[in-house]
Parts: sequence; structure tokens; C-alpha cells
Amino acid sequence: MSTHKPKLIEEFVQQIQEALEQIPHIQEALELRLIPRNPAASARPPKIRQEEITPLDAQQARLLLEAAKHDRFECLYILSLTCGLRMGESLGLKWSDIDLDAGTLRVHRQVQRIRDGGGLVFSEPKNASRRTIDLPQRALEALRSYRKRQLEEQLRAGGKWHDNGLVFASRKGTPLDAQNIVNRYFKPLLRRTGLPDIRWHDLRHTCATLLLSRGVHPKMVQHLMGHASIQLTLDRYSHWIPSMGRATAEGMDEALT
Repeated sequence: MSTHKPKLIEEFVQQIQEALEQIPHIQEALELRLIPRNPAASARPPKIRQEEITPLDAQQARLLLEAAKHDRFECLYILSLTCGLRMGESLGLKWSDIDLDAGTLRVHRQVQRIRDGGGLVFSEPKNASRRTIDLPQRALEALRSYRKRQLEEQLRAGGKWHDNGLVFASRKGTPLDAQNIVNRYFKPLLRRTGLPDIRWHDLRHTCATLLLSRGVHPKMVQHLMGHASIQLTLDRYSHWIPSMGRATAEGMDEALT
């Protein structure tokens, strides 16, 4: 169980509990008053430990982007920090998903590695994760610059280029492996800059916490993150939403004066 994400385990446990409460024989016994109550209804599901997140603060995020200038994956860092994309979502992007003129990006594909020595596969994310987001100016500029660089790589590769239309691809146009990027580029970058040894996914958390700490509405952050519900956003990032209690008190004072 420890190899699975807490959120997936929580959903699985909830489904089992709901199924137990709806077992036909138990429902029938309740209706016939053969038993006083549903024994499954009082079962206590195991507590799910929330995933620990270690986002960068604004100064650390700026330091990371400064150190990543002219890095091969500078654009990838920028998309993760400014748009909150998951690594698989970024590596699944195709240029047809991006409208550089309108400044939008559509997320509806991801790259995953099959376990136990399997290869890379494209898959569709869950419904909530499919979204269209507006690109910040910094992300737009990074994508335009990266597009130019990739076209130059394509010319150098010639007939060896695999035209998959991918935004982030190898020097031959093939899909990239996330773990390879983390081990060969991201972790060394953190060490060089003296930043905490965070996970790649914490760049996504950094995006959310920076926005919430500056008063961006949680509903907007939910959409950007591709969360299934605003409750998930609030539960995960409530510590970074500033002065909620003070704002509530001041709002009541304003309403009654």
C-alpha cells in the first residue's frame, strides 16, 4: 500500500466502505428488523496521512529560474512553476495543444512509464485534470524561445527526427523520461543553487502556494491545478491562504456598519 498515492488509497477505502454499507443481505436484514443496525456503517476507515509538501518560497523560486536560464529544460521549469503542470502533463504536451497567439494551453494528455521495465505510454488524464489554462507572459515567452530552439534541433537531426509534435522531446523528437530529467538535470540544479532537495512535484505545489499566498481565489487555483474539487485544494493548501480569520471578521464588520 505504501507505494500508492494517499489520495488514491483514500478513494479506494471509501469505495469499499460504501459497498459494504449497500450489501443486499444486510439491507434486507435491516428491513426485516433482523438486525438493529448496519454493522458496516460504524466501521472506521484507516486514517490517510496527507502527502507532505515542501514548496519553495518566492525568493527560492526566483533563484531556481535564474539558475535555469539557458538550461535545456528552462521552459519545463517555468511551466511547472507558473502553470502548476504535473510532469507527465508537461511531457505529454504537443504543439497543437498550445495557442501562442491566444496565450492558452490545453491539458488532455500525459506521459507515463509502465512499471516493471515497461516503456513510455500516452494516456488521458482524469476528467478534472483536462483543462485549458491561460499562460502567464513568462511562460509564453519561454515557449516561443523553446520552439525556435527545437526547430533548430530538428534541422540538425534531419532524417533521424521523429515528428511526434511533442513540445518537450529528445534531440531526436522522441518522448522524454521524467525520472531521467529529475536525476540528470533537476537534482543537480538544486545542488548547484543550494536549494532544498525537493521533489519535482513540489514545483507544482510551489505554483499553488505562491498564488494562494497572494490572495488568488482558491477556485481559480483549483482550475489551474486540475483538482477534482475545491475541497481538495483547500485541504492541501489551507496553511498558505493568508489571514482567513481576519478577513472574515473584517467582512462582518463591514456588513453591519
